[in-house]
Amino acid sequence: MWRFENCLASLRNRSMACPVIGMTPERLQMVDTRTKAQRSRIMKSVATRNTGPELQVRKLLHKLGYRFRLHRKNLPGKPDIVFASRKKVIFVHGCFWHGHGCSKGRPPKSRAEYWLPKISTNQARDIRTTALLTEAGWDVLTVWQCDLKGMEALGLALQAFLGPPGQLRA
Repeated sequence: MWRFENCLASLRNRSMACPVIGMTPERLQMVDTRTKAQRSRIMKSVATRNTGPELQVRKLLHKLGYRFRLHRKNLPGKPDIVFASRKKVIFVHGCFWHGHGCSKGRPPKSRAEYWLPKISTNQARDIRTTALLTEAGWDVLTVWQCDLKGMEALGLALQAFLGPPGQLRA
């Protein structure tokens, strides 16, 4: 009869598969708990537009009396929210995906060799995009997912950034 300890020993020695937990030595090498197809499906389902945090910010802006455009393709980085007449844009970033310093932005402990370069690339792209927009005369505001905890404070920050609704700032 196979015991769990025997399975672990056989897997560590790469001698044979363990019938109790259904693991082969090759499968033990994988750190990910999903198959490649499952992981691909999960990653494809992660939205880049109309995310929950983005919808919350848009709802707040609308409630405050602001009108805006979404995801302008002719601007670098396709900003989430665009105020063309004010030359202002807002990006709504997920803390995890863009490597924010808050508790939600901590990198995962597993597969660090994959996640750290990916998040680092996102951060570099964010810096490039902000620089391009600023050079073109646009003001840029980044709203982080964790900022949504305090909607009242966020509303005040958005009003300070945009100025009074319905009026253009000179």
